[in-house]
Amino acid sequence: MFNNNEQFVLGFIIIIYFVFLLIMSLYIKRNIKTYDDYNMASRTVSVIPLILTFVGTGVGGATLLGYMENGYTLGMGQQWIHITMISAVIILALFFLKRIRLLGEKYNMVTIGDYTALRYGESARIPTVISFLFAYCAMTGMQFVAIASILNLTLGLNMTVGIILGWVLLTIKTYLGGLKAVIWQDVIQGTILTVGIIVLFFVVIYYSGGWSEVQANAINQNQNDMLDFLNITPNEILIYLLTLAFYQFIRQDVWQRIWAAKNLKTARNGYWISMIIAVILGAMTVLIGVYSKFGLNLDITETPLVYYHVIQEVFPFPLVVVMIMVLLAAVISSADSFFIAGASSIANDIIKPNVKISSQKKMLLYSKVSVLIVSVISLILSLMIPGLVNLMVTGTAMSVSGLLAPVVFGLFWQRPTKIAGNISMWSGLGSAVIWQILGHPFGIHPILVGLPLSIIMLLVVTFLSKKDEATI
Repeated sequence: MFNNNEQFVLGFIIIIYFVFLLIMSLYIKRNIKTYDDYNMASRTVSVIPLILTFVGTGVGGATLLGYMENGYTLGMGQQWIHITMISAVIILALFFLKRIRLLGEKYNMVTIGDYTALRYGESARIPTVISFLFAYCAMTGMQFVAIASILNLTLGLNMTVGIILGWVLLTIKTYLGGLKAVIWQDVIQGTILTVGIIVLFFVVIYYSGGWSEVQANAINQNQNDMLDFLNITPNEILIYLLTLAFYQFIRQDVWQRIWAAKNLKTARNGYWISMIIAVILGAMTVLIGVYSKFGLNLDITETPLVYYHVIQEVFPFPLVVVMIMVLLAAVISSADSFFIAGASSIANDIIKPNVKISSQKKMLLYSKVSVLIVSVISLILSLMIPGLVNLMVTGTAMSVSGLLAPVVFGLFWQRPTKIAGNISMWSGLGSAVIWQILGHPFGIHPILVGLPLSIIMLLVVTFLSKKDEATI
C-alpha cells in the first residue's frame, strides 16, 4: 500500500507522535499528587476540555475503521447505529445527567461501583466491576487491534507485533498521567480527529460528484438497496439499541467525566455539545464508506482497509500522513479513556474497600497498578477476538446485561431491594457470558438473554422481598 520511502516517513511521524504524547504525560504527571488527581482530573475540568475529551472518547478506531467498512459493505442501513445512539444521548442528557452529577457530588463518587454499592450494598461492587471489565477491556483491546492495523498497513509490521507494541505504548502513557493526562491530550486529539473527519467527508463528496452521482452508480451496479436507510434487519437495529446505545446509560467513562466537570452546568453543556458532534462524525464515516463505493467507485476486496484506500484516492501523500495522524488520534483518545475507566473499577471497587487504605498516595499507587492489570486483560482479548465492531459489541453486551436494569431502575425508583439488585446483576451478567461462550445458540444474541433475565429477576425479587430502608 505504501512504498519504502513512504513507510519511512510514516514511521518517523508515528514515532514522533507517540514520543510527544509520552512527554506530555510525563509533564502532567508532575501535578498528579492524589488519587482524585489521577482518577478524576481533580474534578475541575472546564467546558472546552470536557467537550473534546467526550468527543475523543466517543470517536475511536471502530468509528473510522469499523463504521467506514460497514458503510462500504452494508450501506446506509448502518446509520441506525447513530439513530439509536442519539436517542440514548437525548434520554441521558434530559433525565439521567443531573441525577448522576448530584449523586457524585454528594457522595464524592469515583466509579459506578460507588453508586451500586450505595444503592444495593457493598456486595454489588463485585458484579459491577466484572461487568465493566468485560466492556472496557474489550474496548481497550479493540484499540490495540486498531493500532496494529495502522502499523501493519503503514510500516508492514506483523499484526501480533503491532498489537503488542500498541499495548506497551498505550500502557506507559496511561500509567504515567491518569485521567488528567487523558483529558488534556484529548484537547489536542479531539480537535485533530474532528477537523480531519469533517475535511475528509467534504473532500470525498467533492470527488464523488454528489448524491445524484452516487444514486446513478448504485442503480447501474444493481445495488440501489444499499442507499436505503431500511437496508438493515429489525434484529440488527435491536442489537445496536441494546448494546451500543443503551450502554451510554452506564458508561463509566461518561459518568466519570460528568463528575470531573467543575459544575453541573459545565457537565450538561459539555455532554450535549460533544455527543452531537460525536454522532455527526460517526454518521459521516458511514457516509464516507457509502460514497467510496458508489461515488469514488473504489473496488476494495479487503474491506477493513477502506479508510486507507479512501485517503490515498483523494489526497496527495503529505495529506495522507496527516490523515494517518487523524486515525491515530481517534484510536489513542479512546484507548486511554477506556484504560482509566477500567482501572478505576479495580482500584476503587476491589482494592480500596478490601485493603481499607486511607492514604491518597497509596491509592494513587494502586490506581497505577490497576492500569497494568487492565492492560494485560485487554491484550489477551485483543489477541483472541477478531473484528473491531464485534469486539466492542461483545464487551458492551456483557456490561448492559449485568448493570443496565439495576442502575436505571435504582436511579429513579426506591422500591428495588438490595438482594434484588445483586441477583439482577449476577443473573444478567452470568447468562450473557454463558450464552456468549456457547456461541449464540439458535442465533440469539447474548444481550437478548441477559438483559430480559436481569429485568425479570430485579422485579420478581423486589416484589417478593421486604422493602429496604432508603439509602439515597
